Amino acid sequence: MLELMIPKTDLWDELNRRFIPVKEQKLRLEHSLVSLSKWESKWCKVFLSKEQKTIEETIDYIRCMTLTQNVDPLVYQCITNSHIDVVNAYIEAPMTASTVKEEKDGPINRQQITSELIYYWMTAYHIPFECQKWHLNRLLMLLRICNAENKPPKKRSKRDLYRHHAEVNAANRKKFNSKG
Repeated sequence: MLELMIPKTDLWDELNRRFIPVKEQKLRLEHSLVSLSKWESKWCKVFLSKEQKTIEETIDYIRCMTLTQNVDPLVYQCITNSHIDVVNAYIEAPMTASTVKEEKDGPINRQQITSELIYYWMTAYHIPFECQKWHLNRLLMLLRICNAENKPPKKRSKRDLYRHHAEVNAANRKKFNSKG
């Protein structure tokens, strides 16, 4: 969870020509499947894409990430670029020590990953729905691990099999002091 401190400030109300005071607010944020789902349902577009988000979309995602109750909506207007940088660093953090070896020669999957697809994967791998509140990168790593562990073993080439058998035979000849 990320805690973001939004300092006390005054916003200018152009319509009424007066300042509106905004109290200091601590926002507790979580980049999770829940926040992703909320954002995608509002904007009707894929969040996990290379497409650049507008400032409005970015601040709205921060709103979707917010766990703090009863936040004054004006607080979100006080979010600065430095706050956004901190949030982006948190979103990009791996949040796990695990790694999965990616196949170099495998097909490139250009499938767009939406919240519904992640929920499907969770269901397919029997991952409990409590995990939807985890940091999203941690959940995605768990899904990668499930996928890797459930893949059938890779078939070996004939050349590789012959080489392996030759190594085993050589080791056995040496072990049993035999000539074959």
